[in-house]
Amino acid sequence: MESEPRTGRPRASSRETLAEAACELFLEQGYDATSVADITRRAGVSRSSFFNYFSSKSDVIWSGLDARIDSALVALAALGTDADGPAVRAALEPVVRDLAPDPLALALRNASAMGVETELLRDTGLRHARISSAIAATARSSGIDRVRAEILGSALATALLSSLRVWAEQGAGQASLEAQFDQALRSIHDLPWG
Repeated sequence: MESEPRTGRPRASSRETLAEAACELFLEQGYDATSVADITRRAGVSRSSFFNYFSSKSDVIWSGLDARIDSALVALAALGTDADGPAVRAALEPVVRDLAPDPLALALRNASAMGVETELLRDTGLRHARISSAIAATARSSGIDRVRAEILGSALATALLSSLRVWAEQGAGQASLEAQFDQALRSIHDLPWG
């Protein structure tokens, strides 16, 4: 059953329209039961428009955070041998700074209702691996031995992604994600960059 066209404020872009339509459908009928065709039909755009913005259904959920992660990875790589705790934190902080509630926050808060628990677990693991690996490489380039560098990378990636999850589950916009991340970083103070 197609929904009626909406009236009121025009939507900002096809990307936002698609993300909103996808989230509505995930809530209504579940992630697995929602196809790209369902999303494009609800959004009133073509299938090719969907793939201009997203590579998959999962990308609808993660694309906003992925762009921020990509920027952080570039900043981490640029640190080179000058990497230290404050510099690494400064490279990671833009990932959480001023993050507005988005499809990922909605999915994290409503994982069961949307049927995205498995997707979130798998996809969080992929992001964790990317962030962790980049931090570990930065740590190694600054002289930290491999094992400690990998532990450090994993701990900081976990702090970042756990902060995001807790913030979303508490109701994104209700608390400060930046403060949540700061608290998570302080909890790993026994590590070299803590």
